[in-house]
Amino acid sequence: MSLNPVESKACEIEVTILKGEKEVYNVGDTIIVLVKVALTHRSCPVALKKTKFKLNGMKVIKATGWKQLSSMDYERKLKIVVIGEKGGKATINVVRECEKDGGFGSMKIKVNPAKKD
Repeated sequence: MSLNPVESKACEIEVTILKGEKEVYNVGDTIIVLVKVALTHRSCPVALKKTKFKLNGMKVIKATGWKQLSSMDYERKLKIVVIGEKGGKATINVVRECEKDGGFGSMKIKVNPAKKD
């Protein structure tokens, strides 16, 4: 009898701009972001509502609930406003933590520095 190692893969998380995409953003701009999560394990012990959103230079002003696309695929839309920048960028990180490797997705946008009066 031989044992083959089983590769454990993390959830796949994709973050894309659905509406309002441009090359460089200004403070006050709004965008619609689509977050897709593909569960890679048949029985994930972590509920989707435990998915963490960490934003830097952005703020969620509205969000849909999670929508199930298939047995393992989900999506959620976020309406985001740009509130600042650090080093000319703003970021959104999406994190799922569990003992089966969790998952991570990220998106960065370029932001013009806020004008000072």
